[in-house]
Amino acid sequence: MLETHNHADHVSGHGRLARTTGATIHIHELAGAAYPHEPFADGWLLELGELTIEAIHTPGHRPEHTSFLLRDAGRGGAPWALLGGDSLFIGDVARPDLAVEPREGAAAMFHSLQQRLLPLDDEVEVWPAHLGGSLCGGSAIDLKTSSTIGFERHHNRALGIADEAEFVADAVASLGDRPPNVGQIVDLNRGPLVEDFGTPAPLTPHEVEEAVAAGAVVIDGRTNEEFDEAHIAGALSTSAYDTGFATKVSRVAPGDSEIIVVAASDGDERDAAELLAAVGMRVRGFLEGGMTAWRTEERPVRKIELIDPDELAARSEGPEPPLILDVRNAAEYSGEHIPGSLHIPYGDLADRFDELPRDRPIAAICRGGKRSGLAASILQREGFAEVVHVGQGVGAWRQGGHPVRSGAEAASPAI
Repeated sequence: MLETHNHADHVSGHGRLARTTGATIHIHELAGAAYPHEPFADGWLLELGELTIEAIHTPGHRPEHTSFLLRDAGRGGAPWALLGGDSLFIGDVARPDLAVEPREGAAAMFHSLQQRLLPLDDEVEVWPAHLGGSLCGGSAIDLKTSSTIGFERHHNRALGIADEAEFVADAVASLGDRPPNVGQIVDLNRGPLVEDFGTPAPLTPHEVEEAVAAGAVVIDGRTNEEFDEAHIAGALSTSAYDTGFATKVSRVAPGDSEIIVVAASDGDERDAAELLAAVGMRVRGFLEGGMTAWRTEERPVRKIELIDPDELAARSEGPEPPLILDVRNAAEYSGEHIPGSLHIPYGDLADRFDELPRDRPIAAICRGGKRSGLAASILQREGFAEVVHVGQGVGAWRQGGHPVRSGAEAASPAI
């Protein structure tokens, strides 16, 4: 079993795979792995019949990062495929800030690309570890699963920057949000093998109530609309059906808290719990029977009002207009936003509650209603009394004929 590096955005499956197959884990000697493994250095070769795998040390994303070059004796022994891991992606390259100072990591990445990977022949296939949307790379990562060195040489913008200083400046300037829980996840991946995520325990409504009183956080994995209609007080809304579910939770849930899952149907809670465990969250259990069981016992529920952009526009012209809170990222906000809206990404809300009024309605909006639903639940959990969830986004606002503006982030209104 070959590891390219200590992953920083998810708990590696190497422990479960080793337990199931008995395979030996191989990882670069700089990884500092505490689990049973065989370390290797740059140039290490693994012979598998006619196939030879060569380790190419490509630091940048992390100091121990290694790519693997495949040679096939049946094809004359020349290199024919590169398992690039988190170094060279399709259309982009990996981020350099997950282990060292960003400029130092970017400089190492430049040398790895220019001196180790780009000298490969044009026809060498490139198989990356991630597709578009990964937090381990930039925004230009393609959704294609493979490419070639030649294609990337001509079409990958990052590879076209031949000056090291320019490359470093560009890499640092384009960094997005870091994956949550980086330190914790790397420690898990470097430490004793995680061989099983465990099975979440079914909990009665009374047991959930007791756990919440002791500090556990309820993650409601149903749709945002179902959450708005009725949910457990203090629960956070992020649908387990959506891409990035676990990453969103890890951004907003206290890192040391136990998690209790509320799912839409039987079986879903186990899938949600495994996704959360994969990003280092501690899942205590799930509400057995879901919200049906909770409401059957006539336990109290909370609601969040759901409105559309037209209703938001009407209220904005009324005697008590809401504060419009845009919870998208900075690039989205700069590209297009509602005039007068306040921009705070949903993941930053916990550190910026003091910028929000408690005597005025707050209407959370994003691109499609998912992040705004989560933001509304965060605010309600924090005690903001008048929270509104805008179920459609800024694009729908514009399509409804309402004004938008582009440009830098607006200043916070006086509270």
